[in-house]
Amino acid sequence: MWHKKFKFYYFVKNFIRLITPHWMCQIKKTRLLSRLKNHDQEYIFKRVNYYNKLTGTTLSESSTPLSDFKFRGSRSAYFFDTNEFTRLFSKDLRVNLLFGDITYIPDEASIVKSRPIGDNNQNSVILNLDKFRHFTFIKDKRDFSKKKNLLVGRGHVGPRKPTRIKFLEKYFDHPMCDIGKTNKGGEISDKWLVDRMTIDEQLEYKFILCWEGNDVASNLKWVMSSNSIAVTPKPRYETWYMEGTLIPDYHYIAVNDDLSDLEEKLIYYSNHIEASNKIIANAHRYIQQFQNKEREKIISTLVLEKYFDKTGQKASKQHQ
Repeated sequence: MWHKKFKFYYFVKNFIRLITPHWMCQIKKTRLLSRLKNHDQEYIFKRVNYYNKLTGTTLSESSTPLSDFKFRGSRSAYFFDTNEFTRLFSKDLRVNLLFGDITYIPDEASIVKSRPIGDNNQNSVILNLDKFRHFTFIKDKRDFSKKKNLLVGRGHVGPRKPTRIKFLEKYFDHPMCDIGKTNKGGEISDKWLVDRMTIDEQLEYKFILCWEGNDVASNLKWVMSSNSIAVTPKPRYETWYMEGTLIPDYHYIAVNDDLSDLEEKLIYYSNHIEASNKIIANAHRYIQQFQNKEREKIISTLVLEKYFDKTGQKASKQHQ
């Protein structure tokens, strides 16, 4: 029920933003950035430069003027999460927007939710998009040592999700695993079909599978805020959560890409409670950096400001 209420509030707030006069948005930007001095600026710009690695480029004529960026009903969450910050800038500025699960690097500098992890992803500039679905944190009162000594995993499995297929092929019937697919029919066999589980039901387990889907593992954020441990191969894609900065066996339990060491890792961390609790504490410290709402808004605004500056457009450079 709380989820439905929060979603209703999310949409009401964003429709109000649509009717807010542009001059008021620009005042809000000035006030927001004036509070930059109240935060750790070195940390903020480290985040800004992680999301936006542009050093200088231009946009083609096919890019979209902000004056043409309007609500059309489809991909509403992506629109609202982008509009929350693009509305703070001049409508004459142009931008490339790629919504959805982006697993490639575009030819032109573009705003994306997700990108491949690597050193050559400069054209993929990350904003926190579709955050209602992806950026969820929880409070877990269960003690790790009292949870079920199993790995649990639930999710949609299809031909575009080879990591999930690999897990099911190897560990569906394994005595240390309770994993399966929740979507009936389709191109993937129903022999792996299992009942859905709520987040609360999954929190009864010590280990929770965070398997990548079309891009990132969408449950990684709430799992790392719990007293269970995320289990996953090293991430290949990243979002606003900066999955590329996560440290294997420090923030989560890392398994080989071929999953050959999964059983070994589960046994070790089941028997070494202190080591498991250290990973949980490290994960909790990691998520704290995303929980200062004002700082997150400042970072998002500066990511866009840098985008406009580094694409040769007129945006204030006073904060760079």
